[in-house]
Amino acid sequence: MRKKARATMVALVPALLLAAVGCSSATPATDKDRDPKGSAEQPSGAPGAPAASAGSTGSAKPKTGGTKLDRSALEQGDLPGYQISAQGKNPKAPDGQPQADRKACQPLADIMGDKPDPAARRTVNRGIGSQRQVGLAVSASVSSYAESDAKALIARLKAAVAACGKGFTATVEKQTGSYREVRAVDYRTSADESVSWTTTAAGEGVSAQVHLVVAREGDTVVRLMALNVAGADKKGQVPQEVTDKQLEKVRKAG
Repeated sequence: MRKKARATMVALVPALLLAAVGCSSATPATDKDRDPKGSAEQPSGAPGAPAASAGSTGSAKPKTGGTKLDRSALEQGDLPGYQISAQGKNPKAPDGQPQADRKACQPLADIMGDKPDPAARRTVNRGIGSQRQVGLAVSASVSSYAESDAKALIARLKAAVAACGKGFTATVEKQTGSYREVRAVDYRTSADESVSWTTTAAGEGVSAQVHLVVAREGDTVVRLMALNVAGADKKGQVPQEVTDKQLEKVRKAG
């Protein structure tokens, strides 16, 4: 993706997905590049790489302690063939919760923000880059809720997907993106309940299809967002193995 197109995508996919974009290598890793746990060496300063946060070593390190939410988050080595990062998000990505131009679509705008919606008590984020599918980037997060709030979130998202088929626009830090063709899609999960949809983010001649999966397991909400930055004609889908592993970790942590 050219520099201008990449910069435009910052406004189109306002927050978390930009961190995941940085984890997606421009070329698939070779067997020589992979370590036994499935991580790939990536040169420092590679185009689109997320900025390292203070004290960060890049890859998400396995945790043996910590809170339930920390233990639920994906770590490097959980998914062979994927690079998982716990670094800070791309510094060009705006902060906060996007504001939709239509009230009915606000839940869909919220889900693109720093946390799935304002009721989330705490959120842990990860960026995931595929070493096998060129350009595929996935943002994964786990959030803690009161169980009643988690159930309400899934209900709001289902209603918003049904109401916002013609699309909406969302603004965060004075950057605006449009989201067209919101469509519910069938997607299997083992969670208590889930919702999945696609939308096309577009603006300034650049567009990309984004696939989202939001799943509730008890009082924990998993949010997964995927796009393919290799080109506008490339469709990105959240890989089934990513969803399965994330939900497995949530159950084990609980």
